[in-house]
Amino acid sequence: MRYLTAGESHGPCLTAIVEGVPAGLKISESQINSDLARRQSGYGRGGRQSIERDTVEVTSGVRFGRTLGTPIALAVRNRDWQNWTDRMAPFGDAPSDLVREVRPRPGHADLVGALKTDTDDCRNILERASARETAARVAAAGIAREFLAELGVEVFSYVTSIGGARYEEDDPLMRAPDYKPLAIEMSEVRCPDGAATEAMKAEIDRAKAAGESLGGTFRIVATGLVPGVGGYATAADRLTARIGGALFSIPALKGVEFGLGFEAARRPGSEVHDPIEVDRTAGFVRTSNNAGGLEGGMTTGMPLIVTAAMKPIPTLMTPLSTVNLDTLEPEEASKERSDTCAVPACAVVAESEVAFALAGAYLEKFGRDNMADIKAAFKAYQQRLRTMSR
Repeated sequence: MRYLTAGESHGPCLTAIVEGVPAGLKISESQINSDLARRQSGYGRGGRQSIERDTVEVTSGVRFGRTLGTPIALAVRNRDWQNWTDRMAPFGDAPSDLVREVRPRPGHADLVGALKTDTDDCRNILERASARETAARVAAAGIAREFLAELGVEVFSYVTSIGGARYEEDDPLMRAPDYKPLAIEMSEVRCPDGAATEAMKAEIDRAKAAGESLGGTFRIVATGLVPGVGGYATAADRLTARIGGALFSIPALKGVEFGLGFEAARRPGSEVHDPIEVDRTAGFVRTSNNAGGLEGGMTTGMPLIVTAAMKPIPTLMTPLSTVNLDTLEPEEASKERSDTCAVPACAVVAESEVAFALAGAYLEKFGRDNMADIKAAFKAYQQRLRTMSR
């Protein structure tokens, strides 16, 4: 299962095409819209979120609420397009009063993209490099989420830090799967702890007053996984590589850890690896989850726990210095309408990337054609695992 997106931040719409989807999968338009709303929410978001009200339009690949086994096309309209029709028109001449963007922002794709593509207008770069593109990813991932749910897999996320404010957890690798979705979704920063939520909001308030932006960390958790999904034989088979690569496709991410992550490098092996036991009902189980649910590039059957770090947004209301592309003189960087903090939104986007990676691995193991055959293969696999532990 793969996706491709197209569209600019201030163009008519964002488009996603999802291929490799089996036939007979039930799709909920309202569930996709719910995920889009989660991506737009979060304390510290900017003015763009008051303009857009993201909803999905499914234009192919689904009939009467079920997939046909053909590519699925989805569109998310940009309401702000009406304010940009002359400046972002696909055809015709540029307006006489067009203002080119010649003050690239440090930390954004503006300058290096302009150098790469030989343009004197960073607008050609920033429109596509904008985080607005991730709305199409979240819409597309609704398909992967529905598929995983049919096989008992749930993917969610929660925020663990924003700036200097942290949610201090006791043994998060074992506790995280038990967090209640309602507690996360009711928090304005997607943190299941009330005190930490207020501390994070205070950090955002201070940053906004100073014209700053903030990054942070969050965890993505997948529960209900069966062991043995993924592979060990080649680099491309390994889920660790697939999930890591998928998460790093989100431009703002600067670090990804599985399970203990970097902490594993500081401990002896006896405090890192997860002991194996046999439970006559559950089969082979682990007494800890330091690996974060992956061993040798495959799922262990324990919850997948991935922690990711997001950098601060490059657009600053108190801009850093840059160089004007026309004059080559020092100037302040440009200011696009932006957020103070988008860590909660980024966590939702990260859920989407993890869902796609897992869905692809499940399809490789259990078949691709239709949901009936996939469920039969999945049930047979579960039965075989039960016989191996008895």
